[in-house]
This record gives sequence, C-alpha cells and structure tokens, in this order.
Amino acid sequence: MTMLGKVAIVTGGGTGLGAAVALGLAARGANVLVNYSRSSADAEATAAACRALGVDAAAARGDVGDDADCRALVADAVARWGRLDILINNAGITKMVGHDDLDGLSAEDFLSIYRINVVGAFQMIRAAAPAMAASGSQGVVVNVASIAGIMAIGSSVAYAASKAALINMTKSLARALGPGLRINAVCPGFIGTRWFADPMGEAGLAKMIAQQEQSTPLAHAGTAEDIAHTVLFLAGSESGNITGESIITDAGAHLGPRTGPPRKPAPDQ
Repeated sequence: MTMLGKVAIVTGGGTGLGAAVALGLAARGANVLVNYSRSSADAEATAAACRALGVDAAAARGDVGDDADCRALVADAVARWGRLDILINNAGITKMVGHDDLDGLSAEDFLSIYRINVVGAFQMIRAAAPAMAASGSQGVVVNVASIAGIMAIGSSVAYAASKAALINMTKSLARALGPGLRINAVCPGFIGTRWFADPMGEAGLAKMIAQQEQSTPLAHAGTAEDIAHTVLFLAGSESGNITGESIITDAGAHLGPRTGPPRKPAPDQ
C-alpha cells in the first residue's frame, strides 16, 4: 500500500489502459476519481472494482478539452477526499488515416485531436497544480504519450504530432513547475485493447498481436497492464528523482524487427 491515503485522478479511466492504471493505483492504496467522457457504465464498473480493493473511488464525467470540466474534476476530487496528489493524463483520441493520405485529414481533425491530446492535458495540469500544492506534498503527473510521438508512426500524422507535442510539453512543464510537481510521460507502443480492436475488429487485433509476438525484440504484444506498471512507477515514490522524462514501453519495437530467433526466458528459480 505504497500510495495509502493519496488521491488520484485518471482521465479516460473507464477502459483499457486507464482502467488498468486506476486499478493499480487502488491496489496501492490511493483513492481514485475515474474520469470518462462517454463510457459511463465502464467507468462505474472500474470505480466499483477499485472500491473492491479497499479504497474509495468514484466515476466522474468530464471533457478534458473543456477547461471548466477540468477544474470541476479537480474540485470534485478535493471535495471528496480533501487533497489531490496524482494526475494521470490518459484521455486521448485519434483518427485512423494513412500518413501518405494528405487529404484524409482536415484542419478540424487536427484541432479536435490536439484539443484532447495536448490542450486537455495542459488544462488538467493547470487545474491540478494549485490543489496539489495545497495538499502539502509533491504532486505527480504522468502524461500518456506514445511511441508515435517519437518515431512519427501510428494511426495518423495528426495523432503522432499531438503526442510529440505532449512529450515536449512534459519537459517544458517539468522545468517550469518543479519542485512542486514532478511531470513525466510514458510512451506506449502497441497495446492489445479496444483502442485497436474497435477500428480493426477482433480479427485485425489478433493479427497485430501475432505480428508483435513475431517481430519485437521481446517477442511480446503489449497489454494494458504492461504499460500500467510503468505509469505506476512514474507515479510512485520509487521515481522520485525523475522528472521531464518520456519512457518508451513497447517490447523494443522502436529498435526495429528482431534479428535473432525467439528465445524462451529461463524459468523462475
């Protein structure tokens, strides 16, 4: 229970990675506000699962692209638990468009993606910073970026550019808001969640999982729990000397395809 008594907000926390992070925070003793914009039932289920771990948790609707909603989410957490310690900026959107399809993206597409992926994260940090300072301990922010922001790959040019902006903003705000806040980012590669399953279908998801297992240096297709472990490390005291960093967690996919045969890890002794 290394986060016992802490209070966390997880944006986009109802499903996938957000839900895995919310549950991980709860397992460590934190009370959790599970934010959602559309998936009310999923967020309520995640909050209930957190409560089953012995902490308090609640679901709260809010559009992170709306500054008033961001401030309301922070006010809700403080009103419920009297403090705010951890912010996980997980909410994100995309549009699936090939990078060579220049006519597949409009200015409106860019603006809507940046509104959530970049401006939303900024607004949540701006709203959370005073509450974290009032809590009397160092606040922690983890931004969920993407390998797309480093490698210029992913679902679309607009998405990749937004995640590159989020990585840059992580560095800028870590410098500006320290030592009161520590701000880091995690950069996932493929994750076998609804983020991929919804647009690609189950067959497409299964194909991607197989490709990841065949090609990545670790011969592994990432899961929400894999990424959550890194998020929780950055949110916890174990990373207390780290700020402004962006940690890639993609089974080594950014290194290129595996060149040797797969090797099974030695069994635990």
